[in-house]
Amino acid sequence: MGKKSVFVTLVGRSNVGKSSLMNKILGQKVAIVSSKPQTTRTRIMGILTKGETQFVFIDTPGLHKPKNVLGESMMKAVNDGMADVDLAVLVVDAKPHFTVDKDNIPSAEAELIARFMEKKLPAVLVINKIDLLENKEEILRLITVYSSLYDFDAVVPLSAKTGNGVSLLVGEIDKFKKDSPHFFPDDEVTDQSEKVMVAEIIREKLLRSLAKEIPHGIAVDIERFYERDTANGEPILEVEATVFCEKDTHKGIIIGKGGAMLKKIGSSARDDIEKFFGIKANLKIWIKVKEGWRNNRGMIHTFGLDSGEN
Repeated sequence: MGKKSVFVTLVGRSNVGKSSLMNKILGQKVAIVSSKPQTTRTRIMGILTKGETQFVFIDTPGLHKPKNVLGESMMKAVNDGMADVDLAVLVVDAKPHFTVDKDNIPSAEAELIARFMEKKLPAVLVINKIDLLENKEEILRLITVYSSLYDFDAVVPLSAKTGNGVSLLVGEIDKFKKDSPHFFPDDEVTDQSEKVMVAEIIREKLLRSLAKEIPHGIAVDIERFYERDTANGEPILEVEATVFCEKDTHKGIIIGKGGAMLKKIGSSARDDIEKFFGIKANLKIWIKVKEGWRNNRGMIHTFGLDSGEN
């Protein structure tokens, strides 16, 4: 048997569980997860090689109406994520906080389906978070609604949290593999650099710790990142990061009373960094205010947030 590959884009509204689903498929965390909308800001590739087949997943930001240059870049990442792929996976919430019927589906999902039609793109519908449903008949209703709007190649109800149904999805995706060389080393799990992974780990802790209005105005830049040996000859990772926010009041909230919030964020981020790299780490975080950076193309580029590139 020759080598095969399949490129898959994961699309949907914010908070439907695209990143959680990719992490579950890969068996490890490569995309940060939080309950905050628009957690994912760029295209993130997750790579799974099983035997002769390499699955390449493209996790995209949640589709939304952009309010600034950063938002525009995020929406470009969604569109770019649907280019040159073999399959799209539309992820929807099994338990949305609003009524869904064929005449009233979320505008983001309607727009994505319209793009499938335009591109004649094969698509699989994933109904995520079925573990939250008390009435499983709701799944059948959602299948009926979405299937009336697009001819999906398959529909897979699942739970990215528990893993129930995830192997069925991988089986459906496998049907779209093509004869092709592998585009990434077989032991690689993501296209993100180590520095980007560290920045995202820190941002995840900020997202999970701070009030809703603050995280959207935060970016993390890794100033220094290197490994050295301690006096005992053991390796240790030295990380120095700057967190940019948009207001002085936000800076105060991030630091917290007596530095308590920043200490909590730093400790949690350091733990995850050590788990990811398998060695001890020192983490230093500074907070700087940069008003309006989300409309500053130069800074967006510096943070690797433009054009869906990491």
